[in-house]
Formats: sequence, structure tokens, C-alpha cells
Amino acid sequence: MEELTTTRMNEMIDPILHIWGWEIPVYLFLGGLVAGFMIISGYFTLKGHHKHDYFSSFYLPHVSLAMLSLGMFALFLDLEHKLYVWRLYTTFQITSPMSWGAWILLLVYPALLLNTLVSIPEAFSNRIHLFDKFSEKINRHPYLIKNIGILNMILGAVLGMYTGVLLSGLGARPLWNSSMLWILFLTSGLSAAAAFVHLVTTDHIERVLSAKADNAFLIFELLLFALFIVGMLSSTEAHQNGIHLILTGPYAAVFWVFVIGTGIIIPLIIQLLAVNHKINHTPIAPIMVITGGLLLRFVIVYAGQISHWTRL
Repeated sequence: MEELTTTRMNEMIDPILHIWGWEIPVYLFLGGLVAGFMIISGYFTLKGHHKHDYFSSFYLPHVSLAMLSLGMFALFLDLEHKLYVWRLYTTFQITSPMSWGAWILLLVYPALLLNTLVSIPEAFSNRIHLFDKFSEKINRHPYLIKNIGILNMILGAVLGMYTGVLLSGLGARPLWNSSMLWILFLTSGLSAAAAFVHLVTTDHIERVLSAKADNAFLIFELLLFALFIVGMLSSTEAHQNGIHLILTGPYAAVFWVFVIGTGIIIPLIIQLLAVNHKINHTPIAPIMVITGGLLLRFVIVYAGQISHWTRL
């Protein structure tokens, strides 16, 4: 009997054996990243920086459409009944996170498309004149541009929160059963988005601004992790067992080394030195942040699937 229980436990904690594979963590990461893109680009659009082709509001909406489509494709691959995905749009279930997500994504695409029409890359402008006509009409009304920026910020925040609510709404898994998960995923998405801007921008002002913003997000993310862990440890035994999967259990090494260490603390130190002119800006720090954000989703999703309300 004891041997059977040990075998069963080993099977449950084997990272290869999961109900959800790589698709859901990738979907959650890309959704959070796009949410961060929408908030950042929406803010710059609101402030009128869309007139400069080196600012985030110019290129992030276009990148967001591609990233979100990749995330949706990953989610589609995970669906068991792919031919019936259209049924999500024949009803709205207020208590279903999946129903909320389906309709939120339906609103996100038009908002992103509107933001792309505010500033069109020259490569598209010279070839597809239909875009130019819409862009000219939008730019005739400055108030409309500001409203597009606000719309993207609001929907970006909702999308980022949804990536956490999708898991926390599944109460059968104690590790996911936390009200901190939505704000943790939203902050992580903002951090990854700011890191992406820091990584790809060619403008010095925007590089410094994105690094400072990312530092603030990383510090806040550390605080959220502390609150998340304390909340779990002070809750039921099932919650305590769930959080120990990432604190001291099979996922502890990945969590402490790659999510907290190289995903938050080390890039935070590097970027603090960079913005204070102690060292030059380096792509290493933002790459670490983005990688840490991706691994965070894998750790939470995989560990959550083997957390249970009853002892094995």
C-alpha cells in the first residue's frame, strides 16, 4: 500500500504528466504581454506620442495583434472539441471565466485595430490605401484618438486581470484559489511589456522611461509574491500544501532561481544601476524579465494542477 502511494505521488509530481500542456501557459503569458502592450501604447496614444514613429504607441499595437493571434492559436490547440469553439459566442455565462474571456477577446481585437489605424507604418501605408483613409479620418478628431488610447488601457487592464481570473475561478485547485492571482498576472504582464519596449526601442528617452517603469513593476511584483505566499501559508492546509509545491517542492528550483532570481531580482538590480547611470543599458535585463514572466505561468499552471483539497 505504501509503495502504491509513493508511486502515485511520483506520477502526480512528474512535470511531464499534466492535463494542460504548454499551450495554456503560453496563452496566459501572451495574453498578459498583450495586456501590458495595450496599457502602455494606450497611454502614449492618449499623450499624443503616436506622432513619433519611435514611440511605443506607434509599433506596439501592430505587435499586439500578432502576439494575441499566436496566443489564441495556442489556446485553440489545447481545446478538445475544436470544431465547437463558435458556441462560446452563442451565449454569455456570467459565472464562467471562459465565457468572459471569449467576449473580452472579441472586444480587444477591434480596439487594437483602431490603435493601429492611428499611426500606420510606411510599409503598409504605401501599399494598402484603404488604411490611409481610415487613419486620416481618425486623425481629424484629436478627441477620438484620446478615446482610443483610453479604450485600449481599459481593455488591456481587463485582459490582464482575466488571465489570472481564468485560473483563480477554478476553485478545485488550492494553489489557484487566490484573489491575488489576477493582480499578480496583470503586474507581470505590464513588467514583461515594459521590458519588451526597453529591449527593442531605439529612442534613449523611451528606453530610460520603460526601464524605470519596469523597475516599479518588478518591485510591486515582489510585494505581490510576498502577499500571495503569506496568504497561502495562513490559509487552509490544502492551500499550504499547494504553495509548498513551488516553495520547497518539485517546482521550487524553477520558481526561486528563474522566476524570482533571474526573472525579477537580478534584472531589477541591473536596471536600477542603468537608470542611475552606473552602467550602460543592456538587453540582458529585459530578456531575463520576459523569460521569468513566461516561466511564472508554467510554474503556476503546472503546480496548480497537482494541488488538491484532499491528501493523496
